Amino acid sequence: MITTTSTTSTKTAAGPSPLAGKRIIVTGGAGFLGRHVKQRLLARGVKEEHICIPRRKDVDLTDNASVARLYREAFANAKADVVLHLAAEVGGIGANRKNPGRYFYANMAMAMHLIEHARLDGLIERGGVFLQTGTICAYPKFANVPFREDEVWDGYPEETNAPYGVAKKAAWQMLDAYKLQYGMQSSYVLPVNLYGPWDNFDLESSHVIPALIRKCVEAQQRGDKVLPVWGTGSASREFLYVDDAAEGIIRAAEVMRDPTPINLGAGFEITIKNLVELIVKLSGFKGEIAWDPTKPDGQPRRSLDVTRAEKLLGWKAQVGFEDGLKRTIAWYRENAK
Repeated sequence: MITTTSTTSTKTAAGPSPLAGKRIIVTGGAGFLGRHVKQRLLARGVKEEHICIPRRKDVDLTDNASVARLYREAFANAKADVVLHLAAEVGGIGANRKNPGRYFYANMAMAMHLIEHARLDGLIERGGVFLQTGTICAYPKFANVPFREDEVWDGYPEETNAPYGVAKKAAWQMLDAYKLQYGMQSSYVLPVNLYGPWDNFDLESSHVIPALIRKCVEAQQRGDKVLPVWGTGSASREFLYVDDAAEGIIRAAEVMRDPTPINLGAGFEITIKNLVELIVKLSGFKGEIAWDPTKPDGQPRRSLDVTRAEKLLGWKAQVGFEDGLKRTIAWYRENAK
């Protein structure tokens, strides 16, 4: 195992963002998290034409030649200064159980090609930065709570999402190795479960909050008397509003120059039982909740220690949980087809 190099970052002084004027590739930039990251880049003074968002129909990030072409063509005669790798293939417990091989391959291949071709394209010589989003699925199944970054190797991840989590953790180690051998500047963040506007509400692949919101809203609209929910409700989770996560990612790209892992979370946990009851209340569903204990609960607990993010990034979540849920439910009601 490659040990993590010590951080050499410093907080930026008040003034223009160091990202202003940079050319930035944002993988996954058209997705849930990426939309919010793009808006924050624009607010930081990054020009629209300096943000390249590769689309899946044009660029297959799991393909070596396709990634090489991305770096050549992203900005015509200019080169990228920053890469924000947000793209992932991921889903909830059901999707992870159905696609363990695909999720490992896709996430490993994307990171491997993007990091290596950033090196080949001269990102290191230009003093550029590569940011990799990780996942708390990389933490051990029975990790001490709250999860601390220094304990990420202290056990095997929860089985249903281990392939995804291990692939993301391997990308971190690749960045660490490239820092040691080539001097690549990078940053690595581990966002907790995200939620908010533009989330994935597909019941086959969505995470718990969007899935529950959709189920509750549709059940209310149909006048259902029962809401079926997986598991026992005993597991706990932590959730971070997507806008807060976007800000944390931008801060990491601004100030970090090595892949010291940094948790991005809200600093609280809630049981799935209490989460379901809260979404039921906020959505207005009046029926009964029917738990299915034959379905898996997933990792028993998830809650992050976020002191490192506050210390190194000057970042802390701002949106309260109930307020964030209200915004997300309202967005889904307005945009559901």
